[in-house]
Formats: sequence, C-alpha cells, structure tokens
Amino acid sequence: MTQEIKSSSKVKKFSMGKLLLKMMAYRPGLYAVNCLLWALIHVLPLAMGLLYKEFFQILTPGSNFRRGILVVCALTFAYALGRMFNIYLGANADNLHRFTMSALLRKNMLKSILNKPGAVATPWASGEALNCFRDDAGTIENNISWTLDFIGSLTFVIVAITIMLNINVNITLFVFAPMIVVVGIVQMLREKLQRYREAAREATGKVTGAMGEIFGAVQAIKVAGEEENVVGYLEGLNAARHKYMLRDSLLSQTLNSVFNNTVSLGTGFILLLAAGYMKKGELSIGDLSLFIFYLSFISDFTSFYGNFIANTRQTKISFQRIAELMQEDTPVNAVAHTKMSLKPGTKNSKVSERKTVERKTVAETVAGTAIETTVGTDNLQELKVEGLTYRYESSGNGVEDISFTLKKDSFTVITGRIGSGKSTLLKVLLGLLPAQKGSIYWNERKLSAPGEFLINPRCSYTPQIPRLVSDSVKNNILFGLREEEINIEEVLHSAVFEEDIKQLEQGLETLIGPRGVKLSGGQIQRVAVARMFARKSSLRVFDDISSALDVETENKLWHRLFAKRSAACLVVSNRRLALRQADQIIVMKDGRIDGIGTLEELLQNNDEMKAIWG
Repeated sequence: MTQEIKSSSKVKKFSMGKLLLKMMAYRPGLYAVNCLLWALIHVLPLAMGLLYKEFFQILTPGSNFRRGILVVCALTFAYALGRMFNIYLGANADNLHRFTMSALLRKNMLKSILNKPGAVATPWASGEALNCFRDDAGTIENNISWTLDFIGSLTFVIVAITIMLNINVNITLFVFAPMIVVVGIVQMLREKLQRYREAAREATGKVTGAMGEIFGAVQAIKVAGEEENVVGYLEGLNAARHKYMLRDSLLSQTLNSVFNNTVSLGTGFILLLAAGYMKKGELSIGDLSLFIFYLSFISDFTSFYGNFIANTRQTKISFQRIAELMQEDTPVNAVAHTKMSLKPGTKNSKVSERKTVERKTVAETVAGTAIETTVGTDNLQELKVEGLTYRYESSGNGVEDISFTLKKDSFTVITGRIGSGKSTLLKVLLGLLPAQKGSIYWNERKLSAPGEFLINPRCSYTPQIPRLVSDSVKNNILFGLREEEINIEEVLHSAVFEEDIKQLEQGLETLIGPRGVKLSGGQIQRVAVARMFARKSSLRVFDDISSALDVETENKLWHRLFAKRSAACLVVSNRRLALRQADQIIVMKDGRIDGIGTLEELLQNNDEMKAIWG
C-alpha cells in the first residue's frame, strides 16, 4: 500500500461475523422469511433437472412417449408458475430487508455525526463522507443479502452432488476438479484482492472529497485564477484512482473469466467421459442431461463463491471506514439496534410530520445556524463563561482559561490578531468544538451540553464563511420558518439586502446554486445575516460577518444592528465602527484573554488593543 492511501490502523480488531449477525438479528423474522424464500429459489432447480432427465428418458425406445410428455409438460408448467411466484415474493422480501439493513447503518452513522460537536463531526471531506454513506453501507448490505444466496446455493450443490454421485462417481469427481482449482486460486489471491479493493475505495473517496471541496470553492478558485492548477490536481487524483481501479478490475475480471469458463471445461469433461460410459450402457441420455443441467448451477456457485469471498473482504474494509467516519475504535455502534419508521402513515411518521412544523430541517446546521427545537425561548439575562479551554491535538493551538460575562441586550466584541483564537473561542462556546475544561452558565444555569442548548430560539450563529444551500434566496432565509411568521421586508432591510433583491432576476425566488455560487461573497454573508435576523434569538453570535462587504454596506449593517438592541450580540471583529459601539471588548492574544473593557479603557492600559487599533 502506498503512503497516499489512508490507513485504518486507528480502528481496533473486531469480529465481522458478530457485526453481521447483530444486523441480521435486527429483523430476525424478516431475515428468516427472506432466507426461506431464497433457499427455495436456489433449490427448486433440482426438480427441473429431474424433469430434464425424465424428458430425455421418454425419448428412448420402449418408453410411453405420449403419456410421459404430457406429465413432463404439466409438471414443467407448474414448476414455472411456482418459480415465478417464489421469485416475486423473494425479490420483495429481499428489497425490504436490504433497505432495512442499509438504513440501520446510515441512521447510526448520521446519529453519530450529529451527536458530535459540529466542527469535528466528521474526519473527512463531505464528498468522501457521502461516499461512505453510499458505497460502504451498500457493500455491507450486499454481503448480508448474499448470505441468503450462499445458503441456498450451497444447499443446491450438496443435494446435486449427492444425486450425481449416485449416478456416476467417477464423472462427478472428475468434473469437480477444475472447480476445486478455482476455489484454491481465490484463496491464494484473497489478500491481493483485499489490498486492491481497499486502495480503489480509498482513492475513490479522495476524488469525491476533492470534487466536493472544489464545488464549494468555485468563486475562490476563479478569483485566484487557479483553474488549471485545480484541474491538474484533480487529474492527479483521478490518475491514482485509475491505477488502483484498473488493478482491482483486472484481477476481478480475470477471476470472473476463469469462473465462467468452468462450465465449458466441465461440460467438455462430461462429454469426453460420458461417451465411454454410454457405450457400455452405464449412463443414459437422461443422466447426461442431468449432469449438464446441474453443472451450470454448480459452476455458478463456484463463481459466486469467489465473488462472495471478495465481497466479504471488502465488507470488512467498509466496516473499518464506517468506524473511522464515526471516529470510534470499532464499528459496533454502527449496527446498534434502533427504532426506525420505514413506512409513511405510521405513528412515528405522524409525530415527525407534526414536529417539522416546530423544527427546521437538519440542513440548517450545514447552513450555519443551529437546529430549532421545541423548547421554550428561556430569554437570556446573563451568559457567564468560566475557564473555557480547548487545544487542537495536531498543533496545540486553541484557547485557554477564557472567562467573561455577557448581559442582556449587550454588544460585546471579540478582537485580536490573526490566529489569536477568536473563531475557536466561538466554536467552543457554542459546542461546535468540545470544551476540555471550563463551564458555561445561562441565567445561572450550568450547561452540561452547550451544543444542544445554545440553539434557536435561544441562540443563533453566523459563521465567518456562511453555508447556503442550492435553493431560492427566500428559502435560504426562512429555512423551515413559515413566511407569515416574519416580516421579510424588515429582515432584508436589517441585513442591507433590500437593494440586492431588486437587482436579482427573480427577486426572493432567485435560485442561488450550490452554496450560493451565483451570489457574491458579500451577498452570501448578508443572506446568512438575514436568516439570523429572521429568528428572534436572545443571543446572536457573529464571526467577522463584514469581511466581504464594502465600506458603505458595512457601515449600514452595523448602524442597523446597533439601532435594534433586541438581543445580546457577541461579535468577532477588528472593525473600528464595531469597537466604538461595544459595551465591552475582549482582546485575544495567543489563545488567551489579554484584556477586557471598553475601548477607552483598553486603549489606555492594553498594549495589544493599542496595536490592533493603531
């Protein structure tokens, strides 16, 4: 394995068999019915083989052809009807079971991500994470479904071999020699199959992750004129993916070719050996047809066995990747049993529909503001922070021993040089990063889980780089709110966006593209601010929201914000206009608070504030 492919060394050893059994036990009745139906699908051709034998037997001299052909035709017709009905039931049961298994994995993965602080929710880029949700969950789903085929096919092979041995031992043993060789080849190559499949999956994840990042930074790439470099970088990742995929595909196709040709080899052996036995009268034409008919199914089992082994190896890799995505030692929690409502109209579904009126969609987290819950507003009177600490493991940077107090409707500015810890402080405060030390109090109530408490309607947050979704301007502002709940004109005015709306082709209904690609950086920031103003939170947190605004627009925004002291504001900014209006300023330096006070106080006694102001 080359160095560019990520390792799964952080995931401890685990029993894949136990994980699969636990998934099967989630809906044991459904799995049992599915297993029975697919066992019948694979075993019923045994009867068809006997019908083949009987058909050719009645062609021999001395047989009652007319009576025999009617019986064979009637039985064949009944077999065909029964098999069609069996396959119909089996397909429906398997589809439901497949969906249940993959839904269980995906729900547990999503639950794990949402339960983690937002800034460290996933260790990968969004594209690679989605690749895990899609491909790795699908691989495990396939493996569980294929266990049904394995059980049914193995049962067929055992019974078929028993019948064939009773007819002619020598031919049976000689025919299976190439199949034993194929199984041996698979066993010898299984480690190589695993390495190639793992490398191909990791390389694919890198490509999808890079594409997601590129799509999210289209404007920055165009402004910097780096289109060719970005395309070159993507081509390099695709070249690596092509190499690993080619190796994996070449080995897989070679093995498949060997598997598929075992039928031809086996048929040839049967014809060569059968001639002598038929000449001696030890093998009938019916026996020969039975051998040839069963051979194709047995050969299919050999081919399937090789693919099943390869898929099982890939399944272990998928479990490892899921554990990495969930940032856990083992993937045990990925298969934890949990309630799921898979059908519309159920009790749980109705509860969910009722709650959607009270809650915004999960996409709001991505868009930069927290999910609104059904709890009461619990308006802020005082927010107290004591000894808040968080250090990044990779660099050791972060914030340490942060303490301050916010009062109702106050305006507090966090200022400092680049890298002083301003944005990190906000993320730790809001629970987007897990605090390693310290306490946060809301109206003298200690918060055990700030990330779950500091959300709408108590708190709203606009990050430095807001996230918009590919929808209309209006829906990006509302984000789950009903239009009649807010004064949209007032919200647009507060965010200094009323003139921009007039210039957009379809006004509020204008589609802005993925992450607002059709808007300028300043417009994206103001749409996010409008979304914040649409929510009546008692604490508003801004992370340098005016960084992409021109001077005139910025001044308008600050003045309109100052004019409405309807909420406490915690703002990251180095802008003089914001600093002049602040009730208190928190000066950050090297991850610590270097000073707290008004602008006049800090300009008199704080050297760091003097340097920032000067």
